[in-house]
Amino acid sequence: MSKEKIIVLRFSAMGDVAMVASVLKEFSEQNPSVEMVMVSREAFNPFFDGIPNLNFHAIEPKTIHKGIGGLYQLFKEIKKYKPTAIADLHDNLRSRVISTFFRLSGIKIRRIDKGRVEKKALTRSKNKIFKPLKPTVERYADVFRALGFDINLSHQLVSKPKEIPSSAKDLFRDDTKKKVGISPFAQHIFKVYPLDKMQQVIAELSKSGYELFIFGGGKTEQQTAENWANQYQNTYNLIGNFNLSEELAIISNLDLMLSMDSSGMHIASLVGIPVVSVWGPTHPYAGFLGYGQLESDCIQIDNPVRPNSIYGNKACICSVESCMDLINPETIVNKIKAKLNG
Repeated sequence: MSKEKIIVLRFSAMGDVAMVASVLKEFSEQNPSVEMVMVSREAFNPFFDGIPNLNFHAIEPKTIHKGIGGLYQLFKEIKKYKPTAIADLHDNLRSRVISTFFRLSGIKIRRIDKGRVEKKALTRSKNKIFKPLKPTVERYADVFRALGFDINLSHQLVSKPKEIPSSAKDLFRDDTKKKVGISPFAQHIFKVYPLDKMQQVIAELSKSGYELFIFGGGKTEQQTAENWANQYQNTYNLIGNFNLSEELAIISNLDLMLSMDSSGMHIASLVGIPVVSVWGPTHPYAGFLGYGQLESDCIQIDNPVRPNSIYGNKACICSVESCMDLINPETIVNKIKAKLNG
């Protein structure tokens, strides 16, 4: 009997790919004889380091894999792995085209059910159906189950600190202080806690003696983080100073992460670090809570119109003030202190 080999497709976004990695870790442990080929963007390769029986194959959607011709080129590349099944965990145009090529070759395909109807019911303003939906990680696992494999997700954080990069060891020389990561930015501005209020959080945590490490963002965010680092004691900007592999290693040695509903939460989850998360127009009920994280660690306001967005690309419509503005910085600080001192 030929060995089972699954091509796994999920190209973006960063947080979603990190969630896939959490699932594949457990799948690999429970199905050690099955080989996997993860097809995603090269930048996300570090998420899959250390997963047994997994090869990573990069998609280059802006160059060699652009358009139908480029996707056919990608199909030919990954067909050489001789897969027995395709797990489409993305269900976008690119993944559907590649899946179709494999289907025409007689390869079994299974695709994620994103639950679009349920999500629309959760976010609509009239006749809202407010209930927890299936977690996205379980939707990923369902694809493997549909392919005939057993997988039982533990939904538990597994902390395995990685070796701290040599260039970051100075940041960890004082082991008497609790170390808190802060991921204050997000792809969509509506998911970002107001920066003036976040600054108040940082000021209070710094004053309380915690060491703070700021992650995630581009040039603009880097400047904001630098300003905070210069202003507050024991506060360090990591944006632009470390690659993703190094950031994963650093995060794995933290005590806690403070994050928006964004990739920072999912990256911390991947390396087993508890997260206090801040939610605005989105809601954990939509299924995107970090793997192994607790709903009780989500900070959000109760309002009958929440959530009004799945991905955070729409403004909050709670009241005159946004739902993010209605969250008091003291609430976040107190939750972090309770988690660290509990």
